[in-house]
Amino acid sequence: MSQQRVFLGRLALPQRSWVLDQLRSETVGGVLLLAAAGIALVWANSPWGDAYANLVDFQIGPASINLNLSVGTWAADGLLALFFFIVGLELKHELVLGSLSRPAQAAVPIAAAIGGMAVPAAIYAGVNLFALQGPAAGPFADGSAPASLAGWGVPMATDIAFALAVLAVVGRRLPVALRAFLLTLAVVDDLGAIAVIAIFYTDAITLGWLVAALLFCLGYWLLQRRRVSTPLAYVPLALIAWFCMHESGVHATVTGVILGLLTRIRTDPGESTSPGDRLSHRLHPISAGICVPIFAFTAAGVDLRAIGLGAALAAPIAIGIMAGLVIGKPIGVLGTAWLVARFTGASLPESIKWRDVGAIGTLAGIGFTVALLIAELGFEDVPEQLDSAKIAILAASAVAAVLASGLLLARNRAYASIAAVEEADEDGDGIPDVYQR
Repeated sequence: MSQQRVFLGRLALPQRSWVLDQLRSETVGGVLLLAAAGIALVWANSPWGDAYANLVDFQIGPASINLNLSVGTWAADGLLALFFFIVGLELKHELVLGSLSRPAQAAVPIAAAIGGMAVPAAIYAGVNLFALQGPAAGPFADGSAPASLAGWGVPMATDIAFALAVLAVVGRRLPVALRAFLLTLAVVDDLGAIAVIAIFYTDAITLGWLVAALLFCLGYWLLQRRRVSTPLAYVPLALIAWFCMHESGVHATVTGVILGLLTRIRTDPGESTSPGDRLSHRLHPISAGICVPIFAFTAAGVDLRAIGLGAALAAPIAIGIMAGLVIGKPIGVLGTAWLVARFTGASLPESIKWRDVGAIGTLAGIGFTVALLIAELGFEDVPEQLDSAKIAILAASAVAAVLASGLLLARNRAYASIAAVEEADEDGDGIPDVYQR
């Protein structure tokens, strides 16, 4: 069997080291993310809930340049731009040096990621189309939010930090190849989500500002080509590009992905690390430890005192999101991966089973960060729909985490056996013995 036709085979040593380094920093961020969301949810439903709402809605910034934004908007448009810059760097690394750099190896994970986006979106659309055409159309008698097609993009996303926080508890022995597969799913999902935001969740585009943003991005790329290294050149360019994108009507976080993809990943002769890897190493802790938790804090605080948990979860919007994440994700990931593997002749290594791919697909049903962002864009003018969408995201992520934990724990002994072989280092040189045979 050709190595190129092995799906989820052993990673090359440099890629293995890069993946483990990325996942290690994401795990800590996942814990902070959950803590921030929990604090927001408790505070929003406490006697001091109005203070939380006032804090999130507090306006700050220079009004003269149209940046007098709420704290919540700054978190979504500003802080998440850095998060998506990291996503862009990770995607560039995968495309140039990682699992997506060789078409024969990339076909199955890319197809799985696309299936994991398309099936949840289709399930959401089906649920809400049925509700809109049936007797339940319009506001429900119990006060739940009416159906809407605006949230079809919500269940597409996977939150890698939240997922890795789950793995830190129940899946510490999960094979590196499966962890890399989860990372690939999340990165491709994030790229798909940002494309959906740019194309479908943009009301109006001011072409002049958009062209200006792209020109400043081009300037960033030219500096990379000329091997300029000083932050004094890049930071102003990035900030101006972000501002122009914000003024264009396209969500400002798109700038982050574009700049990440334009950053050089290959090392030059004499370089120990590339600019992309250096930036990722320096900025990833800020993104995972500060930016994403602050966004989660501002976005997850749903006040259930007025609508009630039952009414929020009974809405077609909530049902579509929960069904999309909990059911659609594993079906889309596992089903598409299996079909493409059969079509291309790819096979799993003996130590990994298709049920493991299904477990990763279930874990990918944890949406959270990007799902909350898309919900805010899709339902920003209808508070009851937004609240229903947010509580559905939280509930679905919790259910997906529990289901995935059960599936992973059922295979824990097998994972431990794989890890004993993959991580054995009898000579203590820091390199697993399987790479020295």
